[in-house]
Amino acid sequence: MHALLAADAPLTRLFALVPHESEDEQRDGAVTAAAHHLLTAYADTLHRAVEPCLWQGYPAVPDAGLEPSAAASLGGGLWLHHTLRTDINGAAAVLALIAPCTCGEGYTNIVLDTEDVLLEILADLRASNGWSQHDSSHPDCRSVRSVPAL
Repeated sequence: MHALLAADAPLTRLFALVPHESEDEQRDGAVTAAAHHLLTAYADTLHRAVEPCLWQGYPAVPDAGLEPSAAASLGGGLWLHHTLRTDINGAAAVLALIAPCTCGEGYTNIVLDTEDVLLEILADLRASNGWSQHDSSHPDCRSVRSVPAL
C-alpha cells in the first residue's frame, strides 16, 4: 500500500517541478512514435499500408507497468500494437502483430523485429487468411483475450 503525500510535502513540491504529460499528450506521442517507427523500420511494407490516421493512442497504465502505446487495425481481426519500452539502456520501440488464433480462444502476439520477419509471418498467415495456427503445446493465444476497441 502506498502512503499519500501531503500537499505541502517536499516531494510533492519536487514532483510539481517535473514535466508531466497529460493522457492526451501520451496518446498523441504514442501515435507519432508508431507512425515514425513504421516510416523508419518498415518503409517498404507497413508504412505503405498503414496510414498514420489508423493509429489509436493509449495512455500509460503505471500500476500495470504499461507505457503509452498505439494500436491500428489491419482488418480481418489483425492488429498492430506499438509501444516504447523503457529500461536502463533507454527506450526501444516494440512492434507486435496481434492475430486471431484458429482455436477461437484468443489472439497470438507476434513481436516483429524487422521487415524480413514481418514478411515471413505474413507468408505464414496468408495460408490461413490471417489466422495464427493454434499450437496446443504452446497455448500463448489464451494470454491475449481481446484487442483494443477503437
